[in-house]
Amino acid sequence: MGVQKKTRKFAQVKRVIGQRDARLKKNQAKGELEGKRKAMGDNVVREIPQVSSSLFFQYNTALRPPYSVLVDTNFLSHTVQHKLELLETMMDCLYAKCIPIITDCVMAELEKLGPKYRIALRLARDERCERLKCDHKGVYADDCLVDRVMKHKVYIVATNDRDLKRRIRKIPGVPIMSVARGKYVIERLPDAPEK
Repeated sequence: MGVQKKTRKFAQVKRVIGQRDARLKKNQAKGELEGKRKAMGDNVVREIPQVSSSLFFQYNTALRPPYSVLVDTNFLSHTVQHKLELLETMMDCLYAKCIPIITDCVMAELEKLGPKYRIALRLARDERCERLKCDHKGVYADDCLVDRVMKHKVYIVATNDRDLKRRIRKIPGVPIMSVARGKYVIERLPDAPEK
């Protein structure tokens, strides 16, 4: 048997405890807090949102003429840009009587936008449009519309805002109306006429 060769250990350094090591006192305190949070998290009762009784799968049976249409700020401005009549074009789109509904938040947003949107504001103040009072704080119209639609699924939401459309698409049974190609188009309304 030959002699075993010994290799010299090169640049050997003492091992140091890392900053995130569980043996350090500051990390032991953090570990105990996380353990308590996990224990508390297991006991939390998760709530499943109650599905509206008017929904038949994705079909909303509560939607029937006369349709209540929640109107957003940019829908009004796009209507003015395309020189469309609000009520007549809505009726042409849905083949039924429509009631445009404008919340206080939308009205406040239009007033804040100033003189550039004065025609849209005049359109919103029309006596044929219904006004809804808001009981929440703040005047962010998107949150107001989404909150109202979540509570009562009897509205069609009229908007051209991409983010608001994305939020409303997550709510089942709520149709979206928008301005496109010089007319109003509706999506997610099963009875809507195909054009």
